[in-house]
Amino acid sequence: MRISTAQFYESSAANYQKNFANVVKSSEEASSLVRINTAADDPVGASRLLQLGQQASMLDQYTLNTNTIKSTLGTTESVMTSIGNVLQRARELAIGAGNGAYTDADRKANALELGQIEEQLLSLMNSKDESGKYIFAGSKGDIAPFSRNSDGTYSYNGDQTTLNLPIGDTMSMATNSTGWEVFQQAINTSRSQTALTAPVVNDGRVLLSDGLITESATYNNRFKSGEPYKVEFVSGTQFKITDALNNDVTSEVSNSGVFSSKDATSQSFSFRGLDLRLNINLQSGDTDPDAVIAGHSFSLASKPDSFNVTRSPGNPSSAQVTGSTVSNSAAYIGSFPSGGAILKFTSDSDYELYASPITANSKPVSSGSMAGLSATAGGVDFTLSGAPQAGDQFVIAVNNHQTQSILDTVSQLRASLLAPIDTDPVLAQRFSAALNAGISNLTSGAEQLSSALSSVGGRAAALDTQSEANASIALANKQTQSAIRDSDPAEVMTRLTLQQTMLQASQLAFSKIAQLGLFNKI
Repeated sequence: MRISTAQFYESSAANYQKNFANVVKSSEEASSLVRINTAADDPVGASRLLQLGQQASMLDQYTLNTNTIKSTLGTTESVMTSIGNVLQRARELAIGAGNGAYTDADRKANALELGQIEEQLLSLMNSKDESGKYIFAGSKGDIAPFSRNSDGTYSYNGDQTTLNLPIGDTMSMATNSTGWEVFQQAINTSRSQTALTAPVVNDGRVLLSDGLITESATYNNRFKSGEPYKVEFVSGTQFKITDALNNDVTSEVSNSGVFSSKDATSQSFSFRGLDLRLNINLQSGDTDPDAVIAGHSFSLASKPDSFNVTRSPGNPSSAQVTGSTVSNSAAYIGSFPSGGAILKFTSDSDYELYASPITANSKPVSSGSMAGLSATAGGVDFTLSGAPQAGDQFVIAVNNHQTQSILDTVSQLRASLLAPIDTDPVLAQRFSAALNAGISNLTSGAEQLSSALSSVGGRAAALDTQSEANASIALANKQTQSAIRDSDPAEVMTRLTLQQTMLQASQLAFSKIAQLGLFNKI
């Protein structure tokens, strides 16, 4: 087969360019030790590197999220620890105020310090993080979570939303602890109440404390099913308790209703999860205890729900809700939104009650028209200070007394310490009951805070574990990418040497064959 001179030169040039390109590519690989620069170098390897690169980016984001959560948890833990120390001081003051040698002046001094503690707690519970967001406000980081109402109580203005960040392929973690969870959900141990029903005029001879809940499950299951109760003194040494159906349930009282007017240790008893205390105050001339004690009676029941109603800032009128009471228990239980409600006026007399918050799909649970300055919705009577207008809205928070804010506990305790009791033994006994309730609720609040602090610690420990796992995955990712992308120096240098030799050989062969041309023979 004859080969033309043009074909020879074209074939030799193509082979030379190919060998030269291989040498250049191998030289670059030897210099960078990177095997895959484009997908054409290794389609399968390039695809795998792309996947590994995406995983590495996610691991970098997990690291950033981990650092963010660590910082937030550290700040939260520090603030919670400070609040715990403040609560411990409040408890010390409360216990000290129970000292029988204390005077009104001593208790007032403790109350003044409790006032400072109250302000300190409010400040700590409204703490901000390094970015200026409120720590305990949930997702409402720009709103102070706690505020003092005009009646001295406190409201939570945040929400119950936890902000989660992913820290692993299948794991997310809350960055925050809401004030609702940490400070508002302490079990209220003093959510029962007693009231004297006979005699009409209180003679001060028999006092019955409101009671403290010591067994929540028993209280919720047994006590609430039989309320209201009647505690009736049938003699100077015996009382009986009947439930709402007039069934005698005295057998469930720890001392079977037996007490002594002379022995204070026999005047404490427990009943269906409650601890209660009697105070028998015989007066001079009371020679027959049966005659002066028998006939006294008290009602005993859970505290009724109360309502904190606030006017929306954009209301057209200046009307305020000044009072709210449950007027129809059945309607209240059946229709009133337990999570809070909004009373909305559609005219100057007509209104509708909605579950909070109102959405585009919200439907009223109750409606009606004003009767004077009173509106009844969902079994609750609301009294207004003036005439409303269409568009007025009032936000209603329900307090069922199951839980109590730490701030409210300190505020109530401070108020009880300010009451003068030195010259009135009956007031002193009532103060003692209020003090015990305050100490019990402080303990409950501290336990709730401790639980929240444990949650923060648990999240921090889980974060460390996940960080170690992410670090291991990142190391394996880096090694795998290197194995796919990077070259073996020995193999590259061997290949480069071979390709350079082949290039030199092709050059030499070209020069030798070129000398065999016809013109060289003439």
